[in-house]
Amino acid sequence: MTTALIIPRLETEHLILRAPEAGDFDTYCAFATDPVRSAGFGTEENRSKAWRWFACNLGHWALRGYGYFTIEEKASGKPCGLSGIWAPEGWPEPEIGWVVYEGYEGKGIAFEAATRVREWAYTDLGFTTLTSNIVPGNTRSVALAERLGAWFEREYDNVHMGAEQLYRHPSPADLGLVADADGNPEAYA
Repeated sequence: MTTALIIPRLETEHLILRAPEAGDFDTYCAFATDPVRSAGFGTEENRSKAWRWFACNLGHWALRGYGYFTIEEKASGKPCGLSGIWAPEGWPEPEIGWVVYEGYEGKGIAFEAATRVREWAYTDLGFTTLTSNIVPGNTRSVALAERLGAWFEREYDNVHMGAEQLYRHPSPADLGLVADADGNPEAYA
């Protein structure tokens, strides 16, 4: 029996958040095997290990109903990063994460993608809370978490990454994401 894997397609002004595709792998692999760029995400030692995480992400979608989207820049049509909700075994709770690939830093891509992912998690998935788990010293991710309105809550021991800082995101109510009279999620600006 085959089960269809349904990954939604989300859009923002400049981005498409979509299912990972086989053609995205080389770009992801270049990021994942670069120990400087991927230090806060989890560096893979080689192409084979990077492939395992890439495929694992699709398994996470199948088992949890959420995972990392490929971020595609509308203007170029190229994959420029990842953002999504991640909660594998051993995580304290679901987290929103993000990475941008080389050449895409400083363009607001991670902020725009993470904002849309968080809205989707709250309105479509019904989450009431989210965190971002950040490796100490990753000042760019801390700055982005704080720009998203998250605050440092506590440190914890990540089963894969060691010591991490847990940043708590504002609740759906804090962000003005409420249900309409029929109970349908609706965002109010």
